[in-house]
Amino acid sequence: MSAAVATLRIGDYQAARRFYVDGLGFAVDWEWRDAPDARGEPVFLQISRGPLRLYLSRRDGDGTPGGLVYLYVADVDGWQAELLRRGIVAEGPPVDQAWGNRELRVRDPDGNQLCICAVIADPAPGGSS
Repeated sequence: MSAAVATLRIGDYQAARRFYVDGLGFAVDWEWRDAPDARGEPVFLQISRGPLRLYLSRRDGDGTPGGLVYLYVADVDGWQAELLRRGIVAEGPPVDQAWGNRELRVRDPDGNQLCICAVIADPAPGGSS
């Protein structure tokens, strides 16, 4: 099996958990903490929703807030409707891009961007690869 999993830096564990689990519908697969009884720092966890996986980290050296991750899904508009029901407001409506994606952007409490997108067409002529 081959996979790449993005790691997003988080600051407030509880706020991140509310955003990703309650807001975006991800599940926590596992958490790792430096000490068995530690409540918050540092923490490293994996979340997933279907085939989508992300790592969230409060560990020193694991990136900085403000990252960008593309999450490819089948139905961007369906995700938007679900997010609105869960209280997550996107930066704008879904947009069809010249490079062939339909995209919806949201930001987590730490400023990380998630671009929820679907491939809708081949890129427009004139693009580069």
